[in-house]
Amino acid sequence: MDSRELGLVLARQLASVEDLHYGLWGDGLELKLANMGVAQQRYSDLLIAQLPSPAAGVRVLDIGCGTGHLLRQLLDRGYQVDGVIPSPSLGALVRERLPATNGYAPRIFECRFEDLPAGECLGHYDVALFSESFQYIPISASLPMLQRILKPDGLLVICDFFKTDAHGDGGPGDRSFGGGHLLREFLAAMREAPFALVKDEDLTSRVSPNLELLNDFLMHRAKPAALTLGQYLSSNYPFTSWLLFKLMRKKLDKLNYKYFCGHRSKEVFERYKTYHLMVYRLAASA
Repeated sequence: MDSRELGLVLARQLASVEDLHYGLWGDGLELKLANMGVAQQRYSDLLIAQLPSPAAGVRVLDIGCGTGHLLRQLLDRGYQVDGVIPSPSLGALVRERLPATNGYAPRIFECRFEDLPAGECLGHYDVALFSESFQYIPISASLPMLQRILKPDGLLVICDFFKTDAHGDGGPGDRSFGGGHLLREFLAAMREAPFALVKDEDLTSRVSPNLELLNDFLMHRAKPAALTLGQYLSSNYPFTSWLLFKLMRKKLDKLNYKYFCGHRSKEVFERYKTYHLMVYRLAASA
């Protein structure tokens, strides 16, 4: 189980949410954990609004489909949707919740996007959709694959965060948030690719409030609990605790910097990350 899969499983168990992606706040929605599901549905609705009408049998590939929650909604709206998920356990979960709908049986590819059987999917999809999954795929691998699987004039929809030019400046919280392509490099690559920009909406200010919730949980709940557990272990199992700390010191220091130094904050996120909804159209001659 990788960190993304672990995060999704824990989110479902602790917060009763079906998606790993952030939620969209603002417009009067109170920032509290109980509203996370509403905020996440706003995010899903925004993604769906970018797609063409399903009346013409639009084929969508949901890349990094998680538990299939968004995929299920797309099917219910009449889209013909397949999914890509590299985790066999999540792939099984997706299949459980996605029986054939309106005569269409979704295909779930249990592989990395760059390992997709492109020959079987050549020119097959009207839309390629990334919901906080584009960051995990090298641009040099994703763009050529997209050109192969999309139909001419097909849409590429990316909703994800990118690194700002402040990345690596050594400021407080620098590199505490992993993931994301450098925005400047991504835009340069897209200028060289046969994609035309249709839309670029900066969602950073509507996404960053999620970090207030996360940081509050980490600093006021998770950190005190971890300290209490550490005190218990050191008091009752001093040698074992000392040995474990010695062996895992570098990893523990890294975890402490990322999660328990107050760096998972709205302000740090807005300095080092920029969150965008981007829609591109593949040139008909590509």
